[in-house]
Amino acid sequence: MTDGSTSTVKKPTPKGLLGEELVSSKLITHEQLKQALIRRSQVDMPLGSLLIKMGFVSTDDMLDFLSKKFGVPNVNIFKKDIPQEIISLIPLEKIKQYKILPINKKNNTLILGMVSPQDFMTISDLEFTMGIKIKPVVVPFFMMEAALNLLSSSFEDGIRGETVKNIALEDKSETHTSPKIEALLSYMVKTGASDMLLTVGVPPSVKLSNEIKRLATVSLTPADCELYARELLANDDNGWERFLKTNDLDIATTYPNLGRFRINFYRQRGSISITIRRLFDTLPTMKELRLPDWIKDYALKPQGLILVSGPAGHGKSTTLSTMVDIINTTRRCNIITLEDPVEYLHKHKKSNINQREIGKDTESFEKGMSAIFRQSPDVIVIGELRDRESFEIALRAARTGSLVISTMNAANSTAVIRIIVNMFPESQQNLISMLLADSLLLSLSQRLVPNKDKTGQVLALERFTNSNRISNLIREGKLHQIRGQMETGCEEFTPIDLSLAELYKKRLIDFEDGLTYSVNQQLYQDITGVNVK
Repeated sequence: MTDGSTSTVKKPTPKGLLGEELVSSKLITHEQLKQALIRRSQVDMPLGSLLIKMGFVSTDDMLDFLSKKFGVPNVNIFKKDIPQEIISLIPLEKIKQYKILPINKKNNTLILGMVSPQDFMTISDLEFTMGIKIKPVVVPFFMMEAALNLLSSSFEDGIRGETVKNIALEDKSETHTSPKIEALLSYMVKTGASDMLLTVGVPPSVKLSNEIKRLATVSLTPADCELYARELLANDDNGWERFLKTNDLDIATTYPNLGRFRINFYRQRGSISITIRRLFDTLPTMKELRLPDWIKDYALKPQGLILVSGPAGHGKSTTLSTMVDIINTTRRCNIITLEDPVEYLHKHKKSNINQREIGKDTESFEKGMSAIFRQSPDVIVIGELRDRESFEIALRAARTGSLVISTMNAANSTAVIRIIVNMFPESQQNLISMLLADSLLLSLSQRLVPNKDKTGQVLALERFTNSNRISNLIREGKLHQIRGQMETGCEEFTPIDLSLAELYKKRLIDFEDGLTYSVNQQLYQDITGVNVK
């Protein structure tokens, strides 16, 4: 050791990534590095600190490694107290700028801790301006960062090594208690947010008008998200076991005085993420949703297929439930739903309503659909058509006497046709096209667009209805012609661009938001009379 704090080393080794170099030096294994990198992606700590805290490498081994790497002595700041008069030898702004730290001064030589001790330009600059000889020693980045953080607050009494150690090895994501789940749900309800997002590495977040807003609290750790998951699944029979088996799970649950929520659990980068959507016991009215009255005409058809498409989070389930309520209020019939999970709890009105939850009441959409004809359905409601078998049964049911209503993820109201047909092998596509041509009643596509004052959202709707002309195009497989022909103007089609333009003209949305959600931007600009160069 030199000057009571440094060790003498030989020729420097080539520079590289810290983790890989530690593996090459056999100080850690590839598996240990992998674990540390995963943990680093989840918490706010430098890699060197993590490796030490996780017990994969000792502080002394890390210092010796860096000494060999740079060919200079090292200094362990954890074991060294530096008086204020030494630190004050260099202006604080230069200390932060160069990531350096005065360690000691003997005669006309300053022992200078550096993250990059081969930065000869910094050394020369300091020697010239201070008129003193600089002797560099290596300080690990995580130690230097902790020391600089300490200097940012106060160093009137200098720096104590033990304090630097506590800061360096402190996992900032675990130093405070994360909010309780009930508090988060309460905040979600109070703000009117549509969703709550719980993800490792960032604070809890809510979605307001389809934009994420992070809460002013600590970032979540893997332990936080696992605790939230266990708490949310506490009243769900075998919920935790089912999630561990599949790594994906949807449930709906009710919290007294807060309401009902749909919750999705999934894994990402080795940790648990949770998306919570607020559900409402009472459906909004059609006027509140801005749904047109003509939807009632289709919802009360005795048979056929109605599809509601759009991205996740744009109100498809609410539109679906509104149509179910129209039927329930008006018709005397038997309604069977397949939902994952059950979101709106419908009461029996004029109709009988049987709401079946995937994973609880039936194994899957496919299993539920395969048994549907034995349940005497007049109306079949499918939360989301996902698999080929369910599509085929739905099409047959819609053609042979039932009204089938479902949602799909699709870019627009005409794209659903292409998606359905292409889901099947070529040998079956003619049959599916025929079934679709005969059964399709209505395809809706919708978007929730931020309102003008950004306090909520407004529904924009695209309508595509079947007709003899459309049926012939579907049967003949001329799917590419459908939207192109209809956009030139026809009664079967109202493009979403027209709906957006009307919302803009009524001063309900900003022009730019309408442009963002339009399918044909030129058509939207032509209708609004606003052109973007």
